[in-house]
Amino acid sequence: KKAAMKSGAKEGGAGAFGAAAKSVSAATTPNRPPMTKSKLKPNDISFNPNVSLSERPVVTLTAAVLAGSIVDYELVSDHTRSGCALGLPSGNGEVSGDLAMARFIAKRASSSGGYGSAASFLGGTSDEDVAMMDQWVDYALSLSKFGAARRALSIQRTLDPLLVGGTYVLGHSMTLADVALFASLGFPASDEGLSEVAAILPSGCPTLRWMNTISQHPAVREAAQLAVGVAKNAEAQLEAGAKIDPLLSGMSYLEGATPGCVTTRFPPEPSGYLHVGHAKAVLLNDYYARRYKGRLVVRFDDTNPTKEKDEYQSSIVEDLGKIGVKPDVVTFTSDYFETIKQYALWMIENGLAFMDDTPQEQMQKERMDRQKSKHRGQSPTEALEYFNLMCSGKKDGKAWCLRAKIDMSSDNGTMRDPVLYRQNTESPHHRSGTKYKAYPTYDLACPVVDSIEGVTHALRTTEYDDRNAQFAWIQRALGLRRVRIQTFARMNFMYTVMSKRKLAWFVETGKVTGWDDPRFPTVRGVSRRGIDVDALKRFMCSQGASRRIVNMEWGKFWAENKKEIDKRAKRFMAIDKVDHVVLTVTNAAGEGMEFLSTDYLPKDPSFGKRLVRIGKRVLLETVDTDGMEVGENIVLTRWGVIQLTKVEGGLEGVHVPDGDVKAAKRKLSWLADVPENIPVVLSEFDNLVSKEKLEEDDKFEDFINPNTQAETEVIGDVGLKTLKEHDIIQLERRGFYRVDRPYVNGSKKLMLFMIPDGKKKAMSGLDGKLAHR
Repeated sequence: KKAAMKSGAKEGGAGAFGAAAKSVSAATTPNRPPMTKSKLKPNDISFNPNVSLSERPVVTLTAAVLAGSIVDYELVSDHTRSGCALGLPSGNGEVSGDLAMARFIAKRASSSGGYGSAASFLGGTSDEDVAMMDQWVDYALSLSKFGAARRALSIQRTLDPLLVGGTYVLGHSMTLADVALFASLGFPASDEGLSEVAAILPSGCPTLRWMNTISQHPAVREAAQLAVGVAKNAEAQLEAGAKIDPLLSGMSYLEGATPGCVTTRFPPEPSGYLHVGHAKAVLLNDYYARRYKGRLVVRFDDTNPTKEKDEYQSSIVEDLGKIGVKPDVVTFTSDYFETIKQYALWMIENGLAFMDDTPQEQMQKERMDRQKSKHRGQSPTEALEYFNLMCSGKKDGKAWCLRAKIDMSSDNGTMRDPVLYRQNTESPHHRSGTKYKAYPTYDLACPVVDSIEGVTHALRTTEYDDRNAQFAWIQRALGLRRVRIQTFARMNFMYTVMSKRKLAWFVETGKVTGWDDPRFPTVRGVSRRGIDVDALKRFMCSQGASRRIVNMEWGKFWAENKKEIDKRAKRFMAIDKVDHVVLTVTNAAGEGMEFLSTDYLPKDPSFGKRLVRIGKRVLLETVDTDGMEVGENIVLTRWGVIQLTKVEGGLEGVHVPDGDVKAAKRKLSWLADVPENIPVVLSEFDNLVSKEKLEEDDKFEDFINPNTQAETEVIGDVGLKTLKEHDIIQLERRGFYRVDRPYVNGSKKLMLFMIPDGKKKAMSGLDGKLAHR
């Protein structure tokens, strides 16, 4: 025994116990009992959405937010769970209890070289500091057996002397002690919760000041939102009286979003014109930025000078204006080229990236076969040499590219050492000229710049799902602030191509008049066709929360569009220039110098009135006169009842001032035959392709619709002269139209583009020359 004690003392052990412990062999150590199997997936945080806020893992969520790792955890709503639990990353069981989970998350972030705040949150690295922290956490736990009032008064009496000269319980920043005590008070992150606790405490006490400070901490506010929104059907209202618009139908809450603390981004590549798929992306980003009183960043992803042009950049800015989007700031990835390059160099120096000259096809095969590159084990010095060669623009450097060193065995192909940097000397950059000879790929640039620019929520389509893990890896590897990703389904339309290459073919072959052709799915194309911005926003947002990719029918969009334009489209009348007949109203004034006054919008008189000419000679559509009989009463819209007195050899009738409008079966559009009427050209359009959905192996040129535009000349009401470009009107019984060119004179006629209304055919029988879509 004495020998053992001496031996233990020499080795710094604990006497006999230390020596005895060392003498026990590993073979005699009892095996650790297997942990209980968990139903939770790794990194799942599960809790019941029906319990009070203080019973949810608010301390855990606060710790995860502070550690910058909250985006690595999946919140799971479980109505059957009585407490809260965290699925261990290894998959070997779970940890339960809010404080235990919080400690685990903070320690994990600290040990993995994460945010420095993770270590300080637990009290620091000193054993004494940690012990002090544990003391406060134990105190917070001991209060759980008391009622709310007694807990609050106990905390106030304990903290008041401590907080007279300090802001936080321990140290100079918020720690686990602060959050644990705050949770004991019910986690009063909202104004309402603060008021309830304040009613119990003495007015002006230091604990009240401390409570206000903790409640305003961004991590606490985000944790409260996450805890309340776990079931994705509610959000916390933290500020009393603060108004936040109800969610639009189809939209979901933005996870962890708090008003004033949201930044979204739309990163278009300036290599083409925006189409309706892009419109959905930018409108969703804009919607969330406005709803949460945050910022929208429009960032041009200009990392490929071969495809990019100033023309496209200008068109994108213009098109955003067409759909009512005003970004808070416009930036360029090229603004950060030097910064991104420094991050790339850091990855090389720290063994996280290597240079590779494997030919592209072979590289693709190796990645498919999960085979490591022969260069993967190169030294940082060697990699740096080849990186500089690539960036020099020399021909010898063209074969080399920078690849991340992630995991070639991963089931996720995007994690198999993706390319991060490559040379491009084919074209000068449209902003930086020839300053750079190599450029970062989107896979590297996007996570870096998102973090730098303060983006909180990156909205990405489901086609990027596999790349989300790569995005997170890069931000973790570089120690960057993490960005939350929220996904949505991209939007496709039937009988429509969205590919820039295919759309360019239509332009180059003269199948369309340009990128603003009304048959095109580009933003400027559908704008020219007659979209309403509010209708477009509502329609896109109605599809926003869905992750299922579907081929939408254009008719559904145009039906939504009609609801909006119907509220403001002024009513006019026009008659076919060729296919019409003359009705003589024998008791009407013969010179056509009489007028009647009618509302522009019968359902909304506030739009004002217009004068309509009436006269003895009236023009009717030929199709409307089929089967007319003597003695029949017809209605000339806005004028009144006409009783037919002659049908054969020319129509004649008399105006019946007190005629029964409702009793007549025919209600017709018409026009007084007067010299002041103007010539109008009506244009209608059809789909450019004849197949509902083009498959990947389809040759789209084989499905070109040969008949996609038709024109009809009509005689229009003189009031149409007042219209301006972009005005939207309704020609009664024909449909809605957008003014593409105002009336100038007889040779420069009024040009109207028909706006589809979602119906397969016109209700009036005045069908156009093409399908009604």
